[in-house]
Amino acid sequence: MAMPLGLWTLLAGSYTLSGGLSQLSEGQAPNWWRAGVWNFSDFYLWMLLVPLIAWLGRQAADGGWRRYAAVHVPASLTLSLAQLLVHLAIFWNLCGPGRAPVNTFGGFVRMQFAYSYHFALLLYWVILMVLRGLESRRRLRDERLRSAQLETQLAQAQLRTLRVQLQPHFLFNTLNAISALALADPHQARLMISRLSDLLRLTLEERHALEVPLSRELELLRCYLDIQQVRFQDRLSTQLDVAADTVRAAVPSMILQPLVENALRHGLLDKPEAGRLQIVSRREGAQLYLRVDDDGLGLPEGMAEGLGLGNTRTRLQVLFGDAASVALARRAEGGTRVELRFPYREYAAEHAA
Repeated sequence: MAMPLGLWTLLAGSYTLSGGLSQLSEGQAPNWWRAGVWNFSDFYLWMLLVPLIAWLGRQAADGGWRRYAAVHVPASLTLSLAQLLVHLAIFWNLCGPGRAPVNTFGGFVRMQFAYSYHFALLLYWVILMVLRGLESRRRLRDERLRSAQLETQLAQAQLRTLRVQLQPHFLFNTLNAISALALADPHQARLMISRLSDLLRLTLEERHALEVPLSRELELLRCYLDIQQVRFQDRLSTQLDVAADTVRAAVPSMILQPLVENALRHGLLDKPEAGRLQIVSRREGAQLYLRVDDDGLGLPEGMAEGLGLGNTRTRLQVLFGDAASVALARRAEGGTRVELRFPYREYAAEHAA
């Protein structure tokens, strides 16, 4: 209420000051009381009518120009006349006709009617257009907000779908490995089942999380690597080279596991000698850099992008757009390298929502 009152007061005061200064420039002594009563009563009455004009505007907003004209033409004629009569009545009762050559209220109305009614009609339509503009701006803002909320909900649903897609993928691969060991080495199979239980517990704890701190992601990755260590035995060595200033970085949940799984499955599984796997994290200015290296057999010729890498690329695209990148390349010394870059930000509780 304070802002509309201040606006109408400013308009009334500016008109009063302008009229008084105009009289001074003509060599006349301004009557500030009469000028103030005239302008303030006029504009304050319009201020009281604004809610009614706004309501009429909403009633005719969605009915086309015919309905718009049918509502506002008679409304403008009626409300402008009512405002004018009340305005002139207030002025007559507080100030009288002054030097005007009339001695009745009817004569005063007839004298003021032509100019004042024209001004009242004009002001009605100005108020209506301003209100329409403000309503359009509000609707546009609300529409943009709804659109942003829908985009966010769509992105979150897509990310959850992609993340859920990964869970059975690595689970089935792990169960296949356990099945292969069940007869050949029951002890190792039981050990893998135990490790798988730990991994599933961590996964279920984060089942609703779209993002987790890198430290949590590495904890889940270590559980997965423990399972694979049982499977590979001495044929696998792993190294985690994690910079201390990256452990609190927010990362998409299960972003590293499919990359590590690809390295083991396509690079190290069929390698006759021992293989090495390295996971690196660094902060590069405003970006987080993650890398998965293996010294395995390298990329097969003509190999298409699989589920793990394609899923990772899509999730980063949904979250960060062009600010994220995924690079897959052969290493000069043998093996494969996958590099991820995306905006760095510290993990907060709301990221898990």
